[in-house]
Amino acid sequence: MDASLWIAKTGLDAQQKRMGVISNNLANVNTTGFKRDRAVFEDLLYQNIRQAGGQTGADTLAPTGLMMGTGTRVLANEKIHAQGNMINTENALDIAVDGSGFFQIQQDDGTLAYSRDGGFKISATGQVVTANGQLLNPAIVVPDNVASITIGRDGTVSAELVAGGGQVQLGQITLARFVNPAGLQPMGQNLYKQTASSGAPQVQVPGVGGAGTLRQGMLEASNVSVVEEMVAMIETQRAYEVNSKSISATDSMLKYLNQTL
Repeated sequence: MDASLWIAKTGLDAQQKRMGVISNNLANVNTTGFKRDRAVFEDLLYQNIRQAGGQTGADTLAPTGLMMGTGTRVLANEKIHAQGNMINTENALDIAVDGSGFFQIQQDDGTLAYSRDGGFKISATGQVVTANGQLLNPAIVVPDNVASITIGRDGTVSAELVAGGGQVQLGQITLARFVNPAGLQPMGQNLYKQTASSGAPQVQVPGVGGAGTLRQGMLEASNVSVVEEMVAMIETQRAYEVNSKSISATDSMLKYLNQTL
C-alpha cells in the first residue's frame, strides 16, 4: 500500500512539472523566435520479484517475470527547434532566419550567446544591437548619413547614402549552427548558450553549408501552437486527477484495514 502512495506521488510531481512546461510555452506564444518545450518522461527503477526466464522446474522456464514499477519522473524538457511562421514587419532591421542557424550575440563578459530573435536596433554609436543593447557579432556599424539599409539573403549588409552618396557595404551577418541545437541551454532574453551536448558552433554564411537564409523586414514568430498546448494541458490535468484518485483509493484501502483488522 505504501508503494502505491509513493508511485502515485511521483505521477503527481511529473504531471505538475509538465504543466509548468506547457504554461511556459503558452506564456511565450508571442515571443519572437521562441521554441516550444516538450517534457520527456521516463519510468523509474523496477523491483525484480520474479525474473523472466527463471528456472521453474527441471525442464521449464518462466515465460514472464514479475517486475513492479516504482513510478515516473520528468527526465528533461526538450526544445523543439521547428521553424516558426514569418511575420512581415517592413522594418529594415528586422531579420528572420529561414532554416537552421542562430544569430551570434556578444555578451558583457566577452562570450557569445545565440538567438533566433532578429529584432535588431541601432545604438547611439551606430552599432547594430538587440533590444537589450547587446552587440550583434560580427559587429556592424551604421554611419550617420545612411538613407536606407539592405540586408541580402546571404547576410550581406549594405547601405545607400543620403544625397546620392552611393552605396557602401557595412558588413556580413553570419549564422552559427549546432549538431544538436536541442542541447543549447536557454538563458532568458531570447538567448541560448553553448553546452557540451550542443557541440561547438559552426559559423557559416547564410545559405551555405546547410545554414538558413535571411529575410529582411520579417521576424520569426514563436512555434507554439495554442491548440496543441491546450490539448496537452487537458491531458495533463486528467493524468493529475487520476493519480490523485489513486492516492485516495489507497488511503481508503488502508483505512478499511485499520478499522477492520
